[in-house]
Amino acid sequence: MTVKRFLAAFSPADVVTIGFLLFLILLNLVFHARVEMWLELTAVNVVVIIGIVLLAQAANRKQTPLLTGVHRWYLYPAVLLIFKELYFIIRPIHPVDYDDLLIQIDRWVFGTDPTVWLAQFAHPVLTEILQIAYWSYYLLFIILGVEIYRRHTLKSFDKAGFLIVYGFYLSYLGYFFLPAVGPRFTLHDFSLMDQELPGLLLAVPLRDFINAAESIPAGNENPVDYVQRDVFPSGHTQLSLIVVYLAFHFRLHSRWILTVLTGLLIVGTVYLRYHYFVDLIAGALLFAFTVWSGRHLELWWNDLRYSWRSDDGLLETRPEIR
Repeated sequence: MTVKRFLAAFSPADVVTIGFLLFLILLNLVFHARVEMWLELTAVNVVVIIGIVLLAQAANRKQTPLLTGVHRWYLYPAVLLIFKELYFIIRPIHPVDYDDLLIQIDRWVFGTDPTVWLAQFAHPVLTEILQIAYWSYYLLFIILGVEIYRRHTLKSFDKAGFLIVYGFYLSYLGYFFLPAVGPRFTLHDFSLMDQELPGLLLAVPLRDFINAAESIPAGNENPVDYVQRDVFPSGHTQLSLIVVYLAFHFRLHSRWILTVLTGLLIVGTVYLRYHYFVDLIAGALLFAFTVWSGRHLELWWNDLRYSWRSDDGLLETRPEIR
């Protein structure tokens, strides 16, 4: 097997995932004196990279439904795994929180704190609806992916999968530059969230689920010391907008449901005190950059794959980026 044929097996999503894992390995090595688990994290990253390489090569060689499916769907647990790794390295590498800066920007734009202003509209029914919508963020990608996988071509699924994971990695970079904990810790009392924003049936359990996903131990006296620094930019805004963009791009049946959930979710990011308003602005701008740059990056890599396969004597239709 030639080097070109070997590289041609990797999809654009494989490439950016491996690239981001290599970036994390580099950070762990450079800052090993600060990152307590640097050796374990480096080992896990190396194992994941090897797994992606083996999976991509096997799926390209055999192209069975099982290998094809696993090669596409591994991306979802991969971004979750990487998100959890950020918990162990962001604060040791960049131990300064920038909430004061984000608060000042909000006050400069609005003359007040949006989360504090929105408190006057708090109601259990509204809280319940927005908390469910905010939690649905974990389902948006599955709803989108399943319908594209069932109704469209693998190239369409690859396009969607690439844009989503690429968007995740771009947002993760933002967490390194401006780590922050969010208004529920700075402008409000985190311990009073359930009293100040009560729901009906699901709001509190879903809030507890999200807290656990963000590494906050239940009942801990100092939760701010444990929460992930993942406020700026708002990945919820950026990635949910990407989901809506893709849903309309592929004319999915679920596009209006995804749009409504996204709209409620974005409102909920501020109402539920997870984000400052400036985080949403940054997330929206990053969404636009992700779509623009992602198209060029995907086209560049797919053109390389096509040329490599042609040079290697493998006939293939030139990939089209719609």
